[in-house]
Amino acid sequence: MYDLVRDTVFSHTLRVLTGGRVFKYPEEEDSSLWKRYVHPEKSHNIARHGHVDGPQDDNGNSETSSDSPSSGDGPRRSSATAIEHHNVVHGTRKLPVDPEKGKDYFIVDWYGPDDPENPQNWGRLKKVFVTFEITFLTFAVYIGSAIYTAGLLDVVASFNVSTVAATLGLTLFVAGYGLGPMIWAPLSEIPQIGRNPVYIITLIIFVAFQVPTALAHNFGMLLAFRFLTGFFGSPALATGGASIGDLYEPKKRTYGLGIWGIGAVSGPTLGPLIGGFAAEANGWRWPIWELMWLSGGTLLVLIFFLPETSSANILYRRSRRLRKLTGNDKLICEPEFQGKDMTTGDIAKMTLVKPFTLLFTEPIVFALDLYIALIYGLLYIWFESFPIVFTGIYGFSLGLEGVAFLGILVGVLVVFPFFWWYNKAYTEPNFNENGELKPELRLPPSFVGAFAIPICLFWFGWSSRPDIHWIMPIIGTAWFSIGAFLLFNSVMNYLSDAYPESVASILAGNDFLRSALGAGFPLFARAMYERLGVAWASSTLAFISVAFIPIPFILYRYGEKIRHKSKNARHDL
Repeated sequence: MYDLVRDTVFSHTLRVLTGGRVFKYPEEEDSSLWKRYVHPEKSHNIARHGHVDGPQDDNGNSETSSDSPSSGDGPRRSSATAIEHHNVVHGTRKLPVDPEKGKDYFIVDWYGPDDPENPQNWGRLKKVFVTFEITFLTFAVYIGSAIYTAGLLDVVASFNVSTVAATLGLTLFVAGYGLGPMIWAPLSEIPQIGRNPVYIITLIIFVAFQVPTALAHNFGMLLAFRFLTGFFGSPALATGGASIGDLYEPKKRTYGLGIWGIGAVSGPTLGPLIGGFAAEANGWRWPIWELMWLSGGTLLVLIFFLPETSSANILYRRSRRLRKLTGNDKLICEPEFQGKDMTTGDIAKMTLVKPFTLLFTEPIVFALDLYIALIYGLLYIWFESFPIVFTGIYGFSLGLEGVAFLGILVGVLVVFPFFWWYNKAYTEPNFNENGELKPELRLPPSFVGAFAIPICLFWFGWSSRPDIHWIMPIIGTAWFSIGAFLLFNSVMNYLSDAYPESVASILAGNDFLRSALGAGFPLFARAMYERLGVAWASSTLAFISVAFIPIPFILYRYGEKIRHKSKNARHDL
């Protein structure tokens, strides 16, 4: 428990208030430990070549210098024994700083492959608990979109607006959490900031803004705060995937993302159920209060029990502590060194421009993000048919209508064990001795997912009739979550492997595009279903999804060639 709490917002607050006398780190207990945190080879390369990777050949590949100290993968407990101005000393070897290329710094790093502060070295129980926290945070925010729809008709009556206008409360929330990650996700990659400040500060605002949303006295106020709550609640929807990636090596990351995906599916699925009975009894404001209580409870848990997962931020704070302990300003971590010469313009470019650049200039990213966006948009269109089918055709009450969404949740719970088995039996054995996998080998589960989406839409559309029992369309809904789960996890893992240096920005772009479609599609969904009928409206959506089926197959066959032509994607696999 102490190890879990020591790196949380709660512990950092107490450290500030007590002047660092509580929740001490090992080097603060024993000041001699600072030496083992200095990486000899990287420090040598900084001194001789000005960067951590050493000299490069004509092809841009790193070479090992003849006078470079050996580092290996074992612990480095006493390899660095002193620092002198203009000289880097490793053991008994005195290596002068190159006057032209060299820089006078010592690189602070993990002290070895078993450093317990490295998130990937945390114990299994700690990883599982943190994964659950990120998953529940995602659920608590994602539910905010669908929980509003339960009170849609009461919004129409309370503010005397049309159904399409009332739907803006949903679409603006979705638009907000599509735009937000374009800012919040890249900020979480800055070493001086990290993940936790982004999560906690935005979640505080998200919880606080539920109050004026629930108390809105006019329609404009309601819409404004729905957008703002979506905007400030958005980090978990993109950065959550990056946090999961912080915890697990690539071989095991897919399981963490799979659990996180269940939380993402559960939000829109359980929203109508949780909000339905409340709206039926007390009107549209009560589901908003439920959202505040749920997200507020999540906030309290995260403040006390969510440790920082960003390795860049953990190393930054370690180097800052070492500088304070030793009085030596030359101790610096690699992420801090890489960003040392960044200007405000560079930071703004990374924060505001990078996600859009990757989205619209990388063919792989754009194709897969467009596919996921389509699935997301289809989901929100399709959701608009549930009142027509289960209230209009089968006579469900508003509360019972929410129960119809449980078929979607059952689908993801059914497919997850098979997904787990497939990765254990077929994906993991393809990792090489360095723990790396060719990204395209992540895609086969998406082949099944691509066909599951149109199966769901055809099944649901043509079984939603008075002469067919209501359980049949509910069974059909399970195919959508099967398809969405397999596609989502395959794409997220593929993009994370293909673009390992820009995961948060890649996921932010993905969230932006899918939220853009998710925000716009519901505005015409009800009219489409009323004019075409449930069967042909669902079939139209199914035909659109069929047109996108070839994308994962094409990338499986040609993705490697496309990656090798990109300046941002990985080329060595």
